[in-house]
Amino acid sequence: MAVSRESNTPSFSEPTALAESSQTKRSHNYEEEAFYRSCRAAYLAIFKSSLENIKSKEQLCIVLQQAGTNPSWKTVNKYWTPQTTMLNFDDFCSILKKEEPVKKTDLLKAFAKLDTNNDGYILHSELCKILTTQGEKMTLDEVNAIIELAEVNNNGKFDYFKFCKLYMTTNEQCLKSALEKLEVDSKLKRQQFGNQMETSSEMATSPVSKPLSKTVRNTEPKAMLKTGHYKTSSCSSLAPSCKICLSSPAIMGARSNKNSKLIEANAVKEWLCAQSKGCFFLEDSGEIISHKYKLFLPRRSAVCITIKPVNLSQREEKCSSWLAVDTALYLFKENETEENLQFVSVTELRNEEAFGWRGELGAGIYWLIPFTTGCRFRKMRKQIKGEPKLVYRDSDGDFVLTKEFREVLSQVFEMVDLDGNGSLSLEEYNFFEMRTSGEKCDAEAWNICKDNFDMKNNELTRQGFMDLNLMEASDRGGDVSDLWVTLLSMGYNRAMELTEACPFSIHIYAEKCKPRIHPVCLEAGGEQLNNAICKNVVNKGDAKSIDSSGNIIIHVHKNDAHITSVIENKSEGKAMIHLNGEQSKNCVNNRGLSTFAIEVAPNSLMVRLFIELKYLDPFLPLVLTLIKGVLSLTLINNPAIN
Repeated sequence: MAVSRESNTPSFSEPTALAESSQTKRSHNYEEEAFYRSCRAAYLAIFKSSLENIKSKEQLCIVLQQAGTNPSWKTVNKYWTPQTTMLNFDDFCSILKKEEPVKKTDLLKAFAKLDTNNDGYILHSELCKILTTQGEKMTLDEVNAIIELAEVNNNGKFDYFKFCKLYMTTNEQCLKSALEKLEVDSKLKRQQFGNQMETSSEMATSPVSKPLSKTVRNTEPKAMLKTGHYKTSSCSSLAPSCKICLSSPAIMGARSNKNSKLIEANAVKEWLCAQSKGCFFLEDSGEIISHKYKLFLPRRSAVCITIKPVNLSQREEKCSSWLAVDTALYLFKENETEENLQFVSVTELRNEEAFGWRGELGAGIYWLIPFTTGCRFRKMRKQIKGEPKLVYRDSDGDFVLTKEFREVLSQVFEMVDLDGNGSLSLEEYNFFEMRTSGEKCDAEAWNICKDNFDMKNNELTRQGFMDLNLMEASDRGGDVSDLWVTLLSMGYNRAMELTEACPFSIHIYAEKCKPRIHPVCLEAGGEQLNNAICKNVVNKGDAKSIDSSGNIIIHVHKNDAHITSVIENKSEGKAMIHLNGEQSKNCVNNRGLSTFAIEVAPNSLMVRLFIELKYLDPFLPLVLTLIKGVLSLTLINNPAIN
């Protein structure tokens, strides 16, 4: 049988085409894999698991923003209709395929429409007017927060070129941080995301760490804290006078708080409520003090406790910088004496506005000790040119408070009015006096105040408080030195900016009884607070031994606000720990230094580092809101622009 020369073997050109097709397919698969990995990183930055569903349009907006898009509410409503009850991870991926990330050119084009002078700047007054009245309107606080960003504002003008650059950098950093977190956490790597299983060999071969003993638990590495090269001194660790010098690379991670989110306000609106204000103050030494409180609960009840910074600013162009300060409450039960306090818990749950705790408490007396890490609340140096006037003489020759000083005094009044009833009791006024002069006002002096200044129900009114301060200057012929002592003591600088105080509010909700909260003193947290922080971190966090003998242990706990590290020295000698955070990114710590050394006493626990993310909170949501407002405004004014 003759065999034809034509065969089914492909010609030379056919293998080439097949190879190109195969290469194209591999490239497509790689792009798909990279896309889903980015999607998953963004999703897990918001949710604990990719199997967790999106349950509201607000959550959908936040997770889309985390992925680098900036959807308008019109876009969000397109995917979250009145019939929608939840969306899963696959739905999220599908939306991202349809919605492109914000591009820098689009941002510049949108801002340029507001730039009437075409010079790259927009006046603050014009920006505020437009963004609060047109398009997807921003709130005044949101606009003020953007205007306060020093990097993109100068001389009353908003530099939108710098802003767009800062936004793109921040957005890239957020996504990069989420991807880095995904890469280093083997538990997340092994999770199933939606209906897509991870197939990357890089992600599938990550080793599973075995837990250490009950005392020391291993952690999966995350970018947080690095120490230098490990070195133990030649002295025996059992020698009482010995120092252990540690300087080894140790990437510490921490489990996130596994509790559910803080109960929403409408869920407790029928509960009985007590509330009080308070304030953190920075001392000259850098120590932070605050009000402390007693909580009285007449019977056993479910309880919800919250704390959050409060906005005191009454000037439209000013924003409260302290709103970014983290706040927490440590809860203690009083047993027989005030010295014998039992640590109960700490506010680690979170909603959009506050940190809180919820649970059941028995009848009795409790102590509430406020706390802030100091990551965003520490001494700052600022050059101030000239002092603003506090008083002036009117046409009749009488001294009058300037408008700016009256506004600041009104803020001080709000800080001192702890119960928020619009007037100052003698007890509230004495917190103010002790802070500013170190002396208390007695009942006799209070009666003199009653005869000379406006009072209501034996409490000093806001006007009475203003007149009392004016009298200090008037009696001294216009000398305002005592008034400056008052302002500096209350946390203001010479520009009358509140830089060394952080006002906050506390709310106590009880289901079955009327709670009562009472401010007791104004002082540092002390040993009880430090012990509670250590106990909380050791009980809830992860631990890692950083020396060969297992005597030096770092405990790390992460919640939604910050990461806390506690160093435990189980040896009989002192331990010198050198910490080097120069390779850390996207974070700030309470010390303000990237490299430092600490000494830990024998057989002790020591809280030595709080770390907080720079991005996402609160900068990015405000930036995204601004961009959303500008883009929606551009679309209104220019329908042809996509």
